[in-house]
Amino acid sequence: MNKLTKVGCSALCGSLAAISAANAGDLTVTGGVDMSWISKDSDVTGNPIGIGSNLTFKGSGELDNGWKFDLTIAHKNGDTYSSSNVNIDMGGLGQLNIDQGDSGNGIAAIDDKMPTAWEEAWGNGLSTGIKTVVGAGSAMNMMYTTPKILGTTITATKAWNMGTTDGADKTTGGVGTDNNYDTAYDLTVNINPSFGTEVLSGLNVFAGGHTKPQNSQTADTVHDYYEGIAGITFDIGPVSLGAARSGHIMGNAVSTSAVTHYTGAMWGVALNINDDLSVSYGFHNSRKAGYENASAAMPNEGQRRIEVESFQVAYSMGGASIRLADTRGDNLYFSSAADKDVTVLSVALAF
Repeated sequence: MNKLTKVGCSALCGSLAAISAANAGDLTVTGGVDMSWISKDSDVTGNPIGIGSNLTFKGSGELDNGWKFDLTIAHKNGDTYSSSNVNIDMGGLGQLNIDQGDSGNGIAAIDDKMPTAWEEAWGNGLSTGIKTVVGAGSAMNMMYTTPKILGTTITATKAWNMGTTDGADKTTGGVGTDNNYDTAYDLTVNINPSFGTEVLSGLNVFAGGHTKPQNSQTADTVHDYYEGIAGITFDIGPVSLGAARSGHIMGNAVSTSAVTHYTGAMWGVALNINDDLSVSYGFHNSRKAGYENASAAMPNEGQRRIEVESFQVAYSMGGASIRLADTRGDNLYFSSAADKDVTVLSVALAF
């Protein structure tokens, strides 16, 4: 996106002065608008036209010791505050990111890395109930990222109180509805192996895990909660391929009504026809299991599995993008009667 405005600003965090004095930095504002038309073949469409406006404020500066810092604040539709994060680049020591609200840290950053022309298979105008990994990124958190060594980057993320609202400056987050859990931890690894051959330069292997140890004093009702994901993507020429598996261990005691775990699978393929035009196909499913009496609680496969597939095409010309997605969902929200189709046409303009 092009810069809308640019003004000088000083360091925003006085506490950084204890590390090293900060030089004057920049504040930039970028934005864009999305205009969409949607048709739901198996549901009531209503008004099919929508407009979304987005603004992002980004401040940056540098300390005397060479460390760089960035503040990003996102405002989405209707100029509504969405999220913010502060990133400190410590050079050879790695990066430290303090995140509030954007679910972009920890395993949430790799919840669906499948190649696509536009959006994830489940992310285009169809509410699906697909279970994706979220991890510590769903609460205010801090993430450390190692420098890249032999093509490998590792992140470690910690959220101090899951289930609470984000905390403002000099405040605490209180106690949330998820108060059976307290601190949460994520660990991820991304590997771009270098074997001395250009053929494998587009290979990426990734994996991540999340845990929320339970602190409830009520016996046998809540157990430790886990999420995990592992996958691979491969770019070769104009073609991108990807596949991954995910899983959730819910921390519920085994019963005839509680789901103890979910599994997920996804894959996708994208083709860049030229610099402006790309097409893709994506597939994602979620399966629930772990009932003590599975046959009584889930009498048919339609209540156990959600499947979503999406065909997409995207074309860009300068600051404008035209995107089309045709998506089908079966057994949405684990209901055998909920099969729906949706077609979305979107025009995006960046300024």
